[in-house]
Amino acid sequence: MIPMDVKAKWAAAAMAGLVLSLTPARADVTCARDVLVANSMQRQAIDQLEQADGDDANRCRVWRRHVETMRRVASVYGRCLSGAERAAKLAEVQTSEKDFSGIIRTRCRGL
Repeated sequence: MIPMDVKAKWAAAAMAGLVLSLTPARADVTCARDVLVANSMQRQAIDQLEQADGDDANRCRVWRRHVETMRRVASVYGRCLSGAERAAKLAEVQTSEKDFSGIIRTRCRGL
């Protein structure tokens, strides 16, 4: 017969193991959702760029929103992706963010 205090220790160890084993799974689910949302945000930002027209103030507003979106998307990709996919997607959004930041600096002064 196993003493009660040993059973309690085993139960506690088993519970701790269960909690630790669920943590990565929860993180994976969160990242999967976050990447899906980030992909959607990136597509919407590109669509908005393609539809941007009107005066410079309107275009500058769209460009600024695009830069902020690319920064958020890069944060998700950096946190949730790995390997070649991470490198490619980060390069894409970071290049876009830098390009539009440059455009904003030169064309949106005072707007």
